[in-house]
This record gives sequence, structure tokens and C-alpha cells, in this order.
Amino acid sequence: MKTLVTYLSQTGKTQKVAEAIYGELTEEKDIKPISEVKDLAGYDLAFIGFPVMQFDIPPKMRSFIENNTKGKNIAVFMTHAVPEGFEAIQSWTGSVRQTVADANLLGIFECQGELAQHVIDMLLKAEDPQMKAFGEMGPSTKGQPDESRLKKARQFAKEIQSKVK
Repeated sequence: MKTLVTYLSQTGKTQKVAEAIYGELTEEKDIKPISEVKDLAGYDLAFIGFPVMQFDIPPKMRSFIENNTKGKNIAVFMTHAVPEGFEAIQSWTGSVRQTVADANLLGIFECQGELAQHVIDMLLKAEDPQMKAFGEMGPSTKGQPDESRLKKARQFAKEIQSKVK
């Protein structure tokens, strides 16, 4: 079995999750940023990761998923600036499920990542009080994902890999 771990990362935190997943895989494997991946040909399983941006899948990732995952075994991982369990996460994972409808989705992993400083700055200037509140939360995301979240990502990798063997 050959597995690809591919990701989009702004702050290096989604890449950190990708590396944790990659480290747990026991079969033939590759890890590449999405910019280096043309398609999923030759892979039996793909882990596809991205940061949630503007409350959704980044357009580049959405396009890649829609055009390359039909009939493929995939697992999705995403980072975001809010703590796990935050109500909006359900809409984000719902959006992912719709986007991968033609794929064999084996699982979704999500965890808190670090909010990019330029995003914090933009949010703090927003007129919308909810957006300002997100900006004020930004400093508390420093250092995320922490080791406990990376441990969960490693466990996710093991669980997904066991579904394909």
C-alpha cells in the first residue's frame, strides 16, 4: 500500500500535523505540500490537510479535492484557531463531507492550530464584534497544535491506515 500525506500550511502548524501523521505510517509513503502534487495516481490512500480559512476549506484545496479524489481512499485533517468542540466546527466538517462526496472518506481529524499574526491583525480591525473576539483569542493559539494534539493526529493515522490494509 502506498500513502500520500499532502497539505497546505500558512504558519507551519498544519505541516506539523502532516509530519505527525506521516511519522506513524508503516507502509510505503510520501509527504508533499499540495503545491507539489498534481493528482493521486499511484496512491492507495491520501491524507489531505489544510487550515480552515475564512470559515471554510481554502479554495485551492477544495478544487484539488473535487478534481482528484473520486473513488479514492482519503482522510482529511484540518487545523483551525478555535478549541475543539467549538460549535462552528460542525459546519466546517460538513463542508468537507460535501466536498469529498465522491471519495471514500475514511475519517476527518481536526485540531486547534496557531492563528497567523496577519489574520489576528485583520480581525482586530474588524467592525464585526464576533470577528474582533476571534482576533482577541489569537494569542491563546500560540504553540498549537501542542503535543497532546499531535498525539491524537498520530492515533488518527494508525486508525485510518488500519481501515485500508
